[in-house]
Amino acid sequence: MLDIKFIKDNKEKVLAAAENKNVKIDLDKLFAVDQERKKVLAKAEDLRNEKNKLAASLKSAKPDGEQIVRGKKIKSDITSFENELEELNKEYLKLMYAVPNIVSDDTPVGADETCNKVLRKVGEPPKFDFPVKDHMKLGRLHKIIDTEKSVAVSGLRFNYLFGQAALLQMAIIQFVFETLTDEKIIAALAKKVGNPFTKPFTPVIPPVIAKADIMKKMDRFDPIEDRYYLGLDDALLIGSAEHTMGPLHLDETLKAEDLPVRYIGYSTSFRREAGSYGKDTTGIMRRHQFDKLEMESFIQPEYGLVEQELIVSIQEYLVGQLEIPYQVVLKCTGDIGGKADFRAIDIECYMPGQGRYRETHTSDYMTDFQARRLNTRFKAKDGEKGFVHMNDATAFAIGRTLIAILENHQQADGSIKIPKALQKYLPGGMKAIKSKI
Repeated sequence: MLDIKFIKDNKEKVLAAAENKNVKIDLDKLFAVDQERKKVLAKAEDLRNEKNKLAASLKSAKPDGEQIVRGKKIKSDITSFENELEELNKEYLKLMYAVPNIVSDDTPVGADETCNKVLRKVGEPPKFDFPVKDHMKLGRLHKIIDTEKSVAVSGLRFNYLFGQAALLQMAIIQFVFETLTDEKIIAALAKKVGNPFTKPFTPVIPPVIAKADIMKKMDRFDPIEDRYYLGLDDALLIGSAEHTMGPLHLDETLKAEDLPVRYIGYSTSFRREAGSYGKDTTGIMRRHQFDKLEMESFIQPEYGLVEQELIVSIQEYLVGQLEIPYQVVLKCTGDIGGKADFRAIDIECYMPGQGRYRETHTSDYMTDFQARRLNTRFKAKDGEKGFVHMNDATAFAIGRTLIAILENHQQADGSIKIPKALQKYLPGGMKAIKSKI
């Protein structure tokens, strides 16, 4: 969340951000509740001081009846004010949680993805001299993707991966972990964007269930209709590894010299896709269950933006190593996912089966919005404390990456070339998918 002083000092800017993100807020009510909190807190503090003075005076003299009555009244009033303060704090937090982050100056203002800005295109879409097959035709041809048996077993928007597709998924995971733990690669990419930190990423396999309160702190609880909520546990299945990596330093104060702290996590993720009725109903583009590799970073405020630039550079490196054409897109205010984002960038890979670029990666820079809710701070060498800035981003969404590989590297005979970067992670250095194994 934002700092209340910042909100008061930048009311118009905050209101504009809310409007552009399609978020409804009531700042006047927020300010009124904040003022009332302060009044009640001040009254409670005055009574506590009076109680302490009364207690001190009674140490040297026997209390009279009036003092006893006054002491009981003070105690009763303090309890009353504390109860009132508790309710006001709940209302205050609810109103504060509704206020979205502001956006960067270069974030385009727009209603939806049609207003996003393409920053650059890399690679040329492949030209085929044969009829292009989409990933499902290729998947059925090689018997490596099945979305029919999964309907009978689990319902719509689930799938099975078999044979080379399963092996390819494991190869992608190994490729990402090896790349992001290689300090030489990170150093080269950091130098490219002017990031002074060469620190590699720590691999993580995180929990796939998060408490409801944690998801609210992460600003990932809503839209609840898109989540799998576990009522008996008041918890949710995560929609990305960042949902349980972001809170790793809950209520901690990190040392500035230990920053940045960088993680690369792999998890199965779950989304109801409630708002995507009729979209991508065939194939494995939009699933209820999917696997992702996700980056999470904690850093000093002055390096938050250049950390996002490094992360995007890593994303581009990974996609480039898979020899997939892509474009880098700066997302507009109406397409930014959630209230927490300050700046969001997508990587869109070209999908020959659809004849267009589709989003495969997102990089979200949150500033200290999540850190304030999570109470994740850092301590500078001079002893000053502040909230860390947080970035999260996709390394690879496996399903969408498989689609891009299969469709971009298909051959006239139906076989599929394996990108060279992945071959060493496959049995026998497999160079192509040719038949069922």
